[in-house]
Amino acid sequence: MCRLKALGLSLLFVGCADVSEPAAQQSSAPAKPAEIGEFDHEAGKEVVKLDAKVTDPITGPLEILKKARVELPMLAIEHALNIFNANEGRFPKSHDEFMTQVIAANNIRLPVLPSGLDYQYDVAGHRLVIVNTADGKTVE
Repeated sequence: MCRLKALGLSLLFVGCADVSEPAAQQSSAPAKPAEIGEFDHEAGKEVVKLDAKVTDPITGPLEILKKARVELPMLAIEHALNIFNANEGRFPKSHDEFMTQVIAANNIRLPVLPSGLDYQYDVAGHRLVIVNTADGKTVE
């Protein structure tokens, strides 16, 4: 009997929550989407691959999550590029066509990278790459 009273009281309090605004509107403004530049082979910028360095069993899953948050949208872009190629018989000819026909058409959002790293589209290689834009720094 006591459990039923406790359950009834907990349901009463849960039902009294303020729901005047949806949860999406209560949160802060969304982060600015990551920008994608055009990759220049002659600029000498280093293409990097993000690695998850798991050294601590407690924080290790967070490192893997950070890497997955970047890799999953990049896989979606690779898939969208392959679909574009299958439909058109070619890959996007320019950065602008990539942005409109692949990114915008598929509503792909990329997470913001750490400072010193940028997304760039390699038109000749038909792929999205992460480039080290910081001078003289190694990427961890």
